[in-house]
Formats: sequence, structure tokens, C-alpha cells
Amino acid sequence: MPDRTPTPHAAAPVDLSVQVDGLRLPNPFVIASGPPGTNANVIAKAFDEGWGGVVCKTVCLDHTRIVNVSPRYARLRVGGDGRVEAGAMQRDGEIVGWENIELISDRPFAQWLADFKRLKDTYPDRVLIATIMEEYNRDAWAEIVGRVQETGVDALEINFSCPHGLPERRMGSAMGQDPELLAEVCGWINDLARIPVWAKLTPNITDITAAGRACLGAGLEGVCGINTILSVMSVNLDTLRPEPTVEGYSTPGGYSGRAVRPIALRMVMELSRMIEEDFSDRAPRRARRSLHAIGGVENGDDAAQYLLVGADTVQVCTGVMIHGYRLIHRLKDQLAAFMHRHNFTSIDQFRGRALPYFVPHSELVTRQRAARAAERASANAVQRDTDWDGDRFVAQSQTL
Repeated sequence: MPDRTPTPHAAAPVDLSVQVDGLRLPNPFVIASGPPGTNANVIAKAFDEGWGGVVCKTVCLDHTRIVNVSPRYARLRVGGDGRVEAGAMQRDGEIVGWENIELISDRPFAQWLADFKRLKDTYPDRVLIATIMEEYNRDAWAEIVGRVQETGVDALEINFSCPHGLPERRMGSAMGQDPELLAEVCGWINDLARIPVWAKLTPNITDITAAGRACLGAGLEGVCGINTILSVMSVNLDTLRPEPTVEGYSTPGGYSGRAVRPIALRMVMELSRMIEEDFSDRAPRRARRSLHAIGGVENGDDAAQYLLVGADTVQVCTGVMIHGYRLIHRLKDQLAAFMHRHNFTSIDQFRGRALPYFVPHSELVTRQRAARAAERASANAVQRDTDWDGDRFVAQSQTL
């Protein structure tokens, strides 16, 4: 007799590609600005492994201003006994937080221009984003925007968010914490750029949406958030000195890794709501702007959460420093598994799906009160003829 065993249903294939500001990425995973994108060799490695795009380490016109120190990293670990330790006091354990006092790229600008051209010649169909940062000087911004985009890069990311290094020059977060200054500088950049421009925002600000709104209002295509959180990793209880310690001294640095994800997720959600309200396709006279999430992504489920609150892409830096460039394979497999579980075949089908469920606390109170009232009414309602009570007959009738 013929075998009548039902054939298992093959899961529908999922499409991980995304379209962002006219650019097509094979998947939403992008190397974030930092050491994993510090020269052409490592960027090529990321492309070869299958990352959807790469953001290079931040570039400026005069590299002689950039002098790094060592050590410049400190790690926060959680041991098997639940003990949390950092810096020189750390034992073996899982890294959950990472602080750096590293500056932007110390490589000559001309070398970067050559790298950009070579990478685009070798990988013409891959997305390369150049991150740039300059002082409050219109001529400097005009020069760096013009010369970088001539190399053929696909987009520009503007570093308004580095939390340490060169604040005296009003660079990085020193600029990104001032919405009026952001609007002015973004206006300069928008006048010059012929490719998409995204502003990388600082979390070291009271309201990240004020900065985001200023950048998008000046005409930029998108915003990225968040950069690292200004932090002090630890104070060594033997030496009584802060860490990382350089000749006995330290300075606050940028905190990243899994421990920052809840903070980053909240800020990305806030930016997403702002974009939906002020810059979406539904907003009058506004073209939709893009949103690029950063912060503590080490697996596909982390990424899915950012996509569910409205992100277009998900950037990863510290995760690559811990797990290597092959992390991309796990990210893609786990995101695809999430999509299979919910029968999604494209990212567009669930992007922003969680956003409507964020409401003010007062609405939570109202909704819970109504739900409990409904439960009580249901409990008191007559379900069968034996439930009727002569003393409560009228009240019971009103529940039906």
C-alpha cells in the first residue's frame, strides 16, 4: 500500500533583506563604528562573513589630534556565583559590560580615503558607511563631507555622540547634547551631501528625541542610537585608583555591551515614536526617516526586539569584539528562527509591531481597572438557571 504518512510542512523561507534610504542590505546586521571597522582589512573580513553593512571607525581630517592610551578597556563580568566584578578585580566570568576610553581613528585621513575606494571597488554591492566627526567649523565639515562621499561610500554617519575625547573642541557628544547646534551643523551637512546621512546620537542627554528631532528636521535621512553611556567602570579596592588606570589615573569612558541594552531599547523606542509622529509617511509633508539601533546585541533575539520597536537596522560593535566576525551567522540563524516561529517571511511584517503597546502609566491604570471590573461582572453574571438569586435578581438581570 502507498505510504499515506503526511509530509511535514516545510517552513516558508524568510527574507532577511532590508531597504533603507534607497540602499539594499542582505540582512539588517551592520558592524557599528569602532575597532571592528578600523581599516580595510577588517572591513573586508566583515563583508566576507556576510554582514549586511559596515560602519567604519570615526574619521576626522587631522589624525594628529588623536592620541590613544593603554590600557583603554575595562570589562564587567558576572561569575558563576553571581559575583559582579570589573577591571583588575575581575575573575573569569561572562562579560556583560565593556568600558572604553578609546578615541576615534588615529589613521591619516588620506589612508581612509584610499581604503574607502578600494573597498567599494572590491565590494561594489555591499553597503559601506563612513563615520565622520569634526569641530564646529563649517569649512571643516564641507571638506570632510565632500572628500569622503567622492570615494563612493554608500552613506555617511555623523558622530555627534562620542562621550569622551576632544570635548574642548565641541566634538562628539559635546555637540550632540545641544539641539540648536545640531540643527545648524546638520543643515550644513545636508546642503553638501548627495548620499544618505544618519546622525549618531548620544544617550548622555535628558531627552534623546530632542536631538533626533533637530537632526531630522534639518533634513538628514536617519538617526542612529545609542552610542556608549558615559561611565566609570570601577575603583580598584587594593590601589584605590579608578580603572582603566593609565599611569595611576583614569577618565570616564563609554559603557557598552549587554548591560546597556534595556537603556538603549528604551531610547530607540522613544526615537521610533518620534519618527512615527513627526517624520513618517503619515505625517504631513514629511518623508519617512530611518532608525538604526545600537546597544548590547549579541544574539538574534536581541535584534528582534529592536526591530519590533521600529528599527530599520541593528548595529553591533562590542558583540564582535567578544565573539568575532562569525557572530553574524548566529545572528542571522536566530533572527530567522524567530521569524519562523511567528510565521513572518519579511522584516517589514513585524517592524514596529510592539510600538503601540507602550503607553503612559495612567493608561495602564485605566486598562487594569476596566479589566478587573469586567472580571467581576463576569463572575457575578448568571451562567445557568440555578445561579439566579431572588435577593439579587435585578442586579443579575443587568449583567446579562
